[in-house]
Amino acid sequence: MTTAEAHLRRMADVLAEARQDRSGGVPPGSLLLGLQRLVPCDAASFCELDIPTRRALNSQETVEEYGDCGMDAYWRWRHQHLQCMQVCRPHDVPETTQMADFLSVRELRNLPIYTDFLAPHPNIADIALPTAPNRTRVFQFFRTGPKPFTDHEMTTLTLMAPHVYDIYKEAARRRRPPVRLTHRELDVLRCVARGLNTPQIAEQLVVSPSTVRKHLENVFGKLGVSSRAAAVARVFPDPEAL
Repeated sequence: MTTAEAHLRRMADVLAEARQDRSGGVPPGSLLLGLQRLVPCDAASFCELDIPTRRALNSQETVEEYGDCGMDAYWRWRHQHLQCMQVCRPHDVPETTQMADFLSVRELRNLPIYTDFLAPHPNIADIALPTAPNRTRVFQFFRTGPKPFTDHEMTTLTLMAPHVYDIYKEAARRRRPPVRLTHRELDVLRCVARGLNTPQIAEQLVVSPSTVRKHLENVFGKLGVSSRAAAVARVFPDPEAL
């Protein structure tokens, strides 16, 4: 077996192990560990953030990195984290980037985002998965050394990314209880997900604004949420669900 064939076999083994993982994690806990074996690094994490509320919705780490104080620094200096700003942009397919695509190690080390939050990891690679608007869903791989991730390592993450996304969705479907909304409630929620306000939804569906509000009230009650953003994220966690 050639070196390339052996590496492809290791990639396939990581995916097979994650697909068989029924531990209940979303994504399966074995997936993050498997990716770290494929692309060696000092630490790896998976995190889902809600940007408007600054809440971590879901997280996994191979090494505990940041407490609440660290996250305060993240939100304070987030605008300097150009890789993170790229991740936050809407995208319909998984994307892979690394910090070196945006800043050199020297440039990064001169910024407060590094000294207050990222240190001692100047090199970060990620797989960003599609998610609801104003949210992030990303695997990250951290290194303390000055050298960026190699082309081979980034190609590995790029090849793994669509399969990683499929595994995430499979795990989420197993864990998520079914949502039972009426066709009209779903119509209203789709309009919300597309950014329409109450009068616009009423015009689109040829109903009164009060009817739209009543449908949303029913949706909130069924889902156990209190906001439109939370309802959209619950029913349409992935762009293709729309």
